[in-house]
Parts: sequence; structure tokens; C-alpha cells
Amino acid sequence: MTANETYLLEAVDVSKYFPVKNFFGRTTQVVKAVDRVSFSIRRGETFGLVGESGCGKSTLGRTLIRMYEPTSGTITFDGTDISTLKGKELLKYHKRMQIIFQDPYSALDPHQNVREIMAEPISVFEKLSASQMDEKIASLLEMVGMKADDMEKYAYEFSGGQRQRIGIARALSVNPEFLLCDEPISALDVSIQAQVVNVLEDLQQEMGLTYLFVAHDLSMVRHISDRIGVMYLGKIVEIGESDEVYDNPLHPYTQALLASIPIADPRRALSLEKAGIEGDLPSPLNVPSGCRFHTRCPYATDECRAKEPEFEERIPGHFVACWKK
Repeated sequence: MTANETYLLEAVDVSKYFPVKNFFGRTTQVVKAVDRVSFSIRRGETFGLVGESGCGKSTLGRTLIRMYEPTSGTITFDGTDISTLKGKELLKYHKRMQIIFQDPYSALDPHQNVREIMAEPISVFEKLSASQMDEKIASLLEMVGMKADDMEKYAYEFSGGQRQRIGIARALSVNPEFLLCDEPISALDVSIQAQVVNVLEDLQQEMGLTYLFVAHDLSMVRHISDRIGVMYLGKIVEIGESDEVYDNPLHPYTQALLASIPIADPRRALSLEKAGIEGDLPSPLNVPSGCRFHTRCPYATDECRAKEPEFEERIPGHFVACWKK
């Protein structure tokens, strides 16, 4: 990563730990959901974050936008350290950073119609008359392919794809610069997923948005992302340009994720045939020593079990944390 590149968001050694308490309220263990993660997201790009369920990718995203309080580390947004901001100072940055949730139904209040759902965040930052509010909401709905008449309806009256469009419109209602897309298509039918992704891509071009796109589907992430980060058990183990990571995976875990994707090319499928993952994801309460992936890695050595690998640049722009060269 060169010094002259413009980054909108930078994370340095960011951790998020959750205490596990016993019956008496005493902390007995700590879940290291995110453990000393460092990476940067360029202004205007889509950074894809992939990994198995439970690897910490959603927790990392929510920590970066300060939905969760970071345990340690530094989060810099547009040149300002927001790691410890609170109150009105933090609210200024919450306006600039929004989230699109995974489940478009539970994210919308079933007791409010679309007008009320949309007006709630807008009214925090703008004082508009009723007519101005309706005009703005109608414009936002039209931007995501909905109709102004939909303002009168409730969440249960829409399909999953329509609800997600409303969720996107709500996220855009305060004019953010950065969107955390927290598995925004995983709860949708396959036929609808591409439509929602196309909406996100069009909005990014029109509004100059920056995305952190969290998902477990590496093939979809490749389509939408400029760069990809691969996360395993609280750590990012590989980062690179989207096509580079897909065509030349360096970490055995990335290779295993790719091996799980149906591939039409027989030669490529054969080359990844032995890269599958064996065993279950270890508990974050009992993180393996050394490289966290060594308990499931076919190439693990004594060095892997004893010492955690450093994150290094093997190819220009392509970083990996692995002892295997």
C-alpha cells in the first residue's frame, strides 16, 4: 500500500472482545471476535470481506462504524481518529457511515409505514416540513427502484427484495459517504440478489459511495469488489485485488473457500480439489496457538503451531499471513 493513496477508512490493530460472565456476573472468559486487525479502504472502492459464519466479519464491520465499542486499536475515518469519540462528536460520523442489514424484514419496524421508517433518521439531522419530507422520501425510494406511493405501506406488504431496497434507501437518507453492507443479499432469493447488487453498484457510481461488503459467497464478492479481505477466526489472513485473490489465492484457507464454489472449468476445479477444509471452526473462546488455521490446514508444520505468521506483501498489493511460501 503506497503512502499517496487516499483512504477513507483505516483500521490499525483493531480488536473487539466480548466478556463471558458466570452466574455471579464475573468475567470468566473472553471471546476474541476481532483480534488486532489492520487494513484500509480506499475512497470510492468496494472492499469485500469474506469468511465462514462466526469468523468475526460482521463484528469487525460494526466495530469500524462504531456500532460496537472497540476494545483496542485505532479507527481513522477521513483523517480523524474516531476510536474514542462519543455523543454529538460521534453522531457526526454516524451520519457519514451507515449500515445495510442482512435481514430486510427484521431491520424494518413492522409498526411503522415506509414514510415513518424513512423520516426517523432524516429528522435527526434535518428539520423539514411535511411536504419537504415526503418529497425527499419519494426521491430516495425512486433512486432504489421503488415508487412514491409505497410510502403508505408497511414492511409485510413487500417482498424480500423490495424490503432490502427500502433498507438501502433508509441508509442513504442521511447522505452517507460509507456503507457497511452486512450480508445484504444472503437472505434473498438468488434471482433477486443480482438486482440488489446492481442497485448498489449504480448508487455507488452516482453518489461516489465507499462500501465494505460483508459476505460468505466469494463468487458474488468477486463480482462487486475492487479488493477482497479473507477473514478467519478474528483475523484477516489475506488481502488483494479481487481478481488476484480469486486467480492466485495464497492462503490455504482462501484456497479452501474457493474450492467450495462450483466451477465450470474442469482444470481449475481439479487444481482446487484437495484444498477443501476439514474439521470445524475452533471456538473463539479457545483460539489455537500460532497460526489459527493450523488445526485444519493440510500444510501445517511445527512452526505454524508455535508462531503466528506476520502479514506480508508477497506480490505487489497482495498480502498474506502464512508460513507456507
